[in-house]
Amino acid sequence: MTTLLQEASQKASVLPDSLQDQLAKDLIEEIESESRWDNAFVQSQDPLHRLGEKALSDMAAGRGKRMGFDEL
Repeated sequence: MTTLLQEASQKASVLPDSLQDQLAKDLIEEIESESRWDNAFVQSQDPLHRLGEKALSDMAAGRGKRMGFDEL
């Protein structure tokens, strides 16, 4: 555990139980959310790579058109 997290834990330990529980729930929810995001990012890499390769192939074959964001 980092020094900062230990400091936060010590400060939280003097709070009322209900607030400690809410802080714990919020922290757990944030950790789980980050974990879901990390997993989604890892799982999206292969499909994104394939889409990028297809886009490059299409452009090389003349089946694409360069456009700016305002033209999409």
